[in-house]
Amino acid sequence: MSRGHSTRSFAYPFLSFFFFLSVASISRAESKSGTTTASSTSLAPVLIELFTSEGCSSCPPVDVLLKKLDAGQPIPGAQLIVLSEHVTYWDNDGWKDPNSSPVLTERQNSYESALGENTVFTPQLVVDGTQEVRAGEPKQIQETLQKAAATPKVAVRIGDVSIDPGNPTQLRARIETDANFENHSADIYVAVALDHVESQVLRGENGGRHLVHVAVVQELTKIGKLPKAKSFAQDVQLKLKPGTDPKNIRLVVFVQESGPGKVLGAALRNPAL
Repeated sequence: MSRGHSTRSFAYPFLSFFFFLSVASISRAESKSGTTTASSTSLAPVLIELFTSEGCSSCPPVDVLLKKLDAGQPIPGAQLIVLSEHVTYWDNDGWKDPNSSPVLTERQNSYESALGENTVFTPQLVVDGTQEVRAGEPKQIQETLQKAAATPKVAVRIGDVSIDPGNPTQLRARIETDANFENHSADIYVAVALDHVESQVLRGENGGRHLVHVAVVQELTKIGKLPKAKSFAQDVQLKLKPGTDPKNIRLVVFVQESGPGKVLGAALRNPAL
């Protein structure tokens, strides 16, 4: 359901100050375990979704925060897996976000009742499908991420990844999980995201600004279900948008209870690495 102008921009007081404060606060907790490579299976995955838009003037500082969380990995023992999900609410306000998608708008809408919100807003950060955090509250960010990292997860693995030489828009991957011993079955999603995106905004609230994004979702596909007490193993075929540089993509697989609900597990892989 489109909300158009009823979607509000969440204006954080002194956002830039709190953004730097939040990064400084959680960075104090860094250790060698926090800088372990993303492929390490010893790290607890934490999925961070940012609903954002290039047409929203409050969004760029939070886009930068997401980028710093992704690059800095400031929570010891955790692998922060980020997704930038661009919504369509702002596309009629002077600038159409080239990365916006109705699928992502609907995903954010579905979180409204699940998170107990009265309306959707941008920017919005959701951790592991169950907790919204505010960019202007560094202590909440730190505590939420630490709690999510301490929560047991279903192991998720992304195996062999290849691109069809005869059709560069076709990507194949092997997806596997351990058994699900939670009380509910769950859905398995694969997100194809661009590692790095830059955009020169010409009009709208961010007119004249050069924006940089990380982990920008291009496709989000539900590939199956993970029943209670069962595991999952499947070869999947994914479609890349024409012209996508394979060296600039990352695959994120996550297991989430329906609703949407709690994220039970996640994994990240850069196919080009």
